[in-house]
Amino acid sequence: MGRRVIDPGALDAIATALRPRLGHRVERDAPIAPLTTYRLGGPAGVLAHLTAPEDLAAVAEARAGHPEVPLVVVGRGSNLVVADEGFPGIVVVLGGGFEAVEVGETSVCAGGAVPLPVLARRAAALGRTGLEFYVGIPGSVGGAVRMNAGGHGRQTAEVLVSAVVADLAGTGRPVARDPASLDLGYRHSDLRPDEVVTGADFVVSPDDPTACEARLAEIVRWRREHQPGGANAGSVFRNPEGDSAGRIIEAAGLKGLRVGGAVVSEKHANFIQADAGATAADVAALLRTVRSRVAEATGILLTPELHWLGAGGWDAEDPT
Repeated sequence: MGRRVIDPGALDAIATALRPRLGHRVERDAPIAPLTTYRLGGPAGVLAHLTAPEDLAAVAEARAGHPEVPLVVVGRGSNLVVADEGFPGIVVVLGGGFEAVEVGETSVCAGGAVPLPVLARRAAALGRTGLEFYVGIPGSVGGAVRMNAGGHGRQTAEVLVSAVVADLAGTGRPVARDPASLDLGYRHSDLRPDEVVTGADFVVSPDDPTACEARLAEIVRWRREHQPGGANAGSVFRNPEGDSAGRIIEAAGLKGLRVGGAVVSEKHANFIQADAGATAADVAALLRTVRSRVAEATGILLTPELHWLGAGGWDAEDPT
């Protein structure tokens, strides 16, 4: 999201309107970095923790008089870089009642805040197969629907039965939507930033719990062997059709390339690590450099899979 000037008075008014209904669960100028896997970036203008459906309506109503104030939903923050200056808008985080999981014979119903590895393990423990691929994705159910998250040859569109979505630019009332209405594609849906996935139903099949657990263990083993730990946000670029972004970046000789505290992983070239002292600006500058050098070497313009929150980012002019 690019730079926009937001009246602090509008943020004050929104926070004031929310406090009678959310209490201590709404904050002004609250840190966002702890909500992301990079642990980088400045504060949110307003941070609202929502735990029940009525909280959605409260946010929609509070924002109705200030539609110019941007709003985003942050799940596990596993594909997000927050600008060092922060985000002068509303950040919504789900919890509480949005963390429930119900496992049926052929379906699993999960709240939008449920971590994907938890969803995979709950289903597997009860002998339900189909969601094992989620164990290696450090996102939430809501994020999985929004980004059509996938891995190990599977993606959300293949297992999603329906999603419940609330429009926080409207009434905030949750409405069921089928996959066709979401326009799911490669790491894509038609959901706007101010639409929040409050829950989803997934299709599963009965299976031997031992077999399910074995598949989980194999995915975890593969991830640990091939992908780095530490502070990162997973894959930086989308894979071009028929190729791998990691292979392309490695072939360009960019493993280990560094800008400030950000470095291209030596273990997997499509990961950017944030070392101690790194800034969001370091990550953005390194991403721009990698994209530029790959384009020069191959003619391929890689598309970022990461999302930038706040002013600047990889599509802004490099101030250096």
